[in-house]
Amino acid sequence: MSELEVQPVGEPVPAVPGLSQWQRVSNVFAAPSKTFEDIKRGNKSWWLPLIIISLVGYMLFATVGMKIGWQQVVDNSNHLNPKAEERMAQMPADQRELSNKIAVGITQGIFIGMPVLIIAITAFGSLLLWGTINFVFGGKAKYGSIFAVSIYAGLPGIIKSILAIVVIFAGVAAESFNVNNPAPTNVAAFLSPLETNKALYTLATFLDFTIIWALIVQGIGTAIVAGVKRSSGYIAVFGWWAITVLFFTGIAAAFS
Repeated sequence: MSELEVQPVGEPVPAVPGLSQWQRVSNVFAAPSKTFEDIKRGNKSWWLPLIIISLVGYMLFATVGMKIGWQQVVDNSNHLNPKAEERMAQMPADQRELSNKIAVGITQGIFIGMPVLIIAITAFGSLLLWGTINFVFGGKAKYGSIFAVSIYAGLPGIIKSILAIVVIFAGVAAESFNVNNPAPTNVAAFLSPLETNKALYTLATFLDFTIIWALIVQGIGTAIVAGVKRSSGYIAVFGWWAITVLFFTGIAAAFS
């Protein structure tokens, strides 16, 4: 009986070990491609960056409450809107007090509900980006991958919150604190919100290095998980950013 021929068996390709969430977080700042390649392989857990972003946000919330005061925050916001400040001045004392309480409650509620807001905004933005990168640029990204990329890409934003905390503890005048632009990370921080055209000031707030950084990271991640050219990821991400800038700048121009 003839011997059976033994077919050579190729050596199995070793599986690439997945990164831990801490490794993915650190790589967003040091080597973002590694984070997003890991997400593409199916490691889509995003709770750690969400916790980090939220904790830093709550640290800012506590700092503002302790050093500035929430009524002062509302007063400053009203002062930056002369029409609203005038309406407040014309209200009877009891209505003005009630209006201030409501405004303080809403401002605090935005901070307290930060994780929910982040998830909701990211979910909507990821849907737009998922459709764009797949149907316009021929990508093959899964929605969950785009969502995870977007959450991780938000990490550079903690730098703005940390700088805001530093600015507050450094002794910024409570009367000049702007909760909507609390740190000098954008062009608007060096302009007077009262003397600058509202549309121009709004545009200047978007020229923020932490925002640009996050958009670059998101463009890299989107391209990787979709399997398209990096330029396509940048065009999709910065395209939606440009539309957002035009929208809010237009609103500012219309109501200025």
